[in-house]
Amino acid sequence: MRVTKMLVNRPVTDPEASRAFWQGLFGLEVAFDLGWVVSLHPPGDDTTGVQLVTGDKTAPVDSDMSIGVDDVDEAYALAQRHGYEIVHPISDEEWGPRRFFVRTPDGTVVNVVAHPHGD
Repeated sequence: MRVTKMLVNRPVTDPEASRAFWQGLFGLEVAFDLGWVVSLHPPGDDTTGVQLVTGDKTAPVDSDMSIGVDDVDEAYALAQRHGYEIVHPISDEEWGPRRFFVRTPDGTVVNVVAHPHGD
């Protein structure tokens, strides 16, 4: 399994104002906007960025960060082997990605995700 991207997830109440801040001050570009989550990245670099989250659509909690991987099933099996707490089971989401949430020993909730086209 290889890590393909790392994104910080920030809880927001006003995604439009937050988007304007990240675009205006840092020149970030919108990679996607699903209404409840907006993903922004530096121009030409989709491997890092910030995601503005008003509340996760299907998970019981919001994640603190997202780690993109090339094999989410392998990552899920590894997390289970290590006995880490799975917060949201592996799922194929209606908007495209396959993902699960895992809690780190210090309590950080990580969205581990793979996209069908590798993006």
